[in-house]
Order: sequence, then structure tokens, then C-alpha cells
Amino acid sequence: MELHNLGGKVVSDTFRFDFGPEGEPASGYVKVTDKSVYHADVGYGFASTDQVTAKAREVGQGIERDFCIPFHSEFLVDVPDGYYRVSIVAGDAMLPTAMTLRAAKRQIFLYNRTTVPGQFIREMFTVYVQGGQLKLAFSGNAPRVNALEIVPVPKALKLFIAGDSTAADQESFPYAGWGQMLGMYLKHDVVVANHATSGRSSRSFIDEGRLAAIQAEIQKDDFLFIQFGHNDEKNDPERNTEPYTTYKQYLTQYIEAARSVGAHPVLLTSVQRRYFNEDGTLQDTHGDYLPAMRELAAEQGVPLIDMAEKTKALYESLGPERSKALFVIGERGEFVSHPDGVVDNTHFQDYGAVKVAGLVAEGIRELNLWPLTMYLR
Repeated sequence: MELHNLGGKVVSDTFRFDFGPEGEPASGYVKVTDKSVYHADVGYGFASTDQVTAKAREVGQGIERDFCIPFHSEFLVDVPDGYYRVSIVAGDAMLPTAMTLRAAKRQIFLYNRTTVPGQFIREMFTVYVQGGQLKLAFSGNAPRVNALEIVPVPKALKLFIAGDSTAADQESFPYAGWGQMLGMYLKHDVVVANHATSGRSSRSFIDEGRLAAIQAEIQKDDFLFIQFGHNDEKNDPERNTEPYTTYKQYLTQYIEAARSVGAHPVLLTSVQRRYFNEDGTLQDTHGDYLPAMRELAAEQGVPLIDMAEKTKALYESLGPERSKALFVIGERGEFVSHPDGVVDNTHFQDYGAVKVAGLVAEGIRELNLWPLTMYLR
């Protein structure tokens, strides 16, 4: 068992943190206060404590009695790359709370989760860590963290994603991909290993060695979700493919990579762009790439989640005006990153990515993808 030195205490490969004011931690836990700033030699702490407060109530017991209020703050823990199950206790004996919790590359696991006074949530989720550090970002109107437990789970069922920007873990606000929200819909038995990357096609993803990186980790009974098309359509020799020839040929390489180790490939048609006809129906901008993927799924006997059809139905149900809330569309001054305003009918913001991830979860249930169906929340 690998050992870690945390603040002068040697503990096992399970990390347990008790948050609150200075004092004795709960048995088996390491104390974290509003003064616990991350240092590399310690290996854990808040990136900044400028907006962190520690409180202890006169009521309650154990780790529920005290907590930190990490208002728009990030907690860092140095861990080897791999898969980790995170358990959080959060609540307040006297006041209501409201919190969103992101992990790794802005993946959302708790979304505006609220509690009433005296209620404590105990949530578990599994995170894919790259870069040697687990990052937990707290936000919301009234965030609380009482305790954290971090446990390596190398045998967890893994759901790999190979895709483009619409699925990727977007680190720049307000952009978001559905892949970074999918963990919200899955129990802690599954970890989402999102390799989707902006600007990639089925061709360039392979040429850059990204499929090879997945092959180095994927194991028997894991899943590989494959969504490409947006960039295959572009007139770019490094990315362009032809729908019924090279597009299908490259997609077949993903299918074969998964099957070669006993993993399960799943094809997903491209999500639709937000372009409406005058009668309120959605324009199809993907052309032959959609039927080509459907044809390949039938030929190869691969399950297919038709995200083009699902997102078409979603956008049309909302209409031209309300569907703007799904995308990075903002008026002048609405987003700091786009001071003059922005109209992006391709990329999602958080709300849209959450809704589209829900459609992916819906597809898992409809196809009865075992055992993923069993692990849906």
C-alpha cells in the first residue's frame, strides 16, 4: 500500500480530510482549515484562501458539526494519475446551502445542489485524474464542505469518450461539452475518461495519437463512446474525411480498438448546430455524415445513440429564442471573455451541456447498455 505524507502525518492511499476551524480532526482524518493553502511539499490545500471561511456550530456531532465555506474556491490534492472515488459530506446544521461542485477539468458532479438546515448530503462520484493533481472547484450561493474522502479505484468501470469540442472538457468559461457533464447522470461505479478534444476529426484524433492513448488504458468491459463529424466536414486536408469512405474507415478503427480488448464501442451521431428554418424546424448542417454513421453502426453491429435526432427534437421543442440558452450566445458585456457579445450556434454553455448529457444518458437507457444502464442515476 502506497503511503503519503500529509502535513507531517503518514496516511494510507486513502485521503480523508476534515474541514473546519483549527482543532483536533476526526479520527483518521487530516484537518483542513481556512488557512490551509496548497503547498507542493504538503500536497493538499486550497489554491487560495481569500474566500474561504471556517465555521463550527454548537449543534451537531463529528464531521457534521464544523465545515469550511469555500466560496468560489478550489481545493487541490496531489495524487498519481488514475481513477479516484471521491466522497463528500456537505451541509449545515443551522442554514440552507446551495453548491455546485466541479472536479478535474470543470466536470460537474453536483449541480446547484441544495440542502435545508440540518440536512447533510453524502455524495460519491469517480474522477479521472491527469497531471498528478485532483482539483475540486466549489461554487454556488452557499457552498459547504464538511469532509472529503479520496480513494483510488483502478478497477472502476470506465467510459471513454473520443470526440470533438461539443463533447470535450472545456476549461474556458462559458464553454462546456456534454462529456464533462455526463458524470452527473452516472453513479460512482463508473468513471468518465473524457479524451474528446476541440477541433479534432475522426482522422486527426487518430493521427495525433489520441486513440492510441485510449488504447493504452481501456480494458475488457469498458465502454468507448465515439462522436465525430463536425470537423470531418471541414475543407482541411488534416481533418477532412468523405462520409461513405474515409469517415467510415476511420470510425472503424475506433470500433476495432475497443473490440480488440473486449471493450464495448458505441457510436454517437454529431449533435446538431442551432440553425432554424423560417417555419421553426431545424436545418441539417451535417449532410451525409449522419446516414454514413448510421449505416456503419448497422454494418458493424455497434449500438448507436442518435444525438442528431435527439438534439434536433430538443432545439425544436424550445424554439429559436429559448434554445439560445443552450449555447454560447450572449449580449454585449454578458461574458467577460466576449465583451462585445457572442453568437456561437455550435458550442454549449453549462446549461446546454447538462441537457445534452441528459440525452446521452437517455440513449444509454433506451439501448439498455449493460451494465451502464444499471449505474444511471
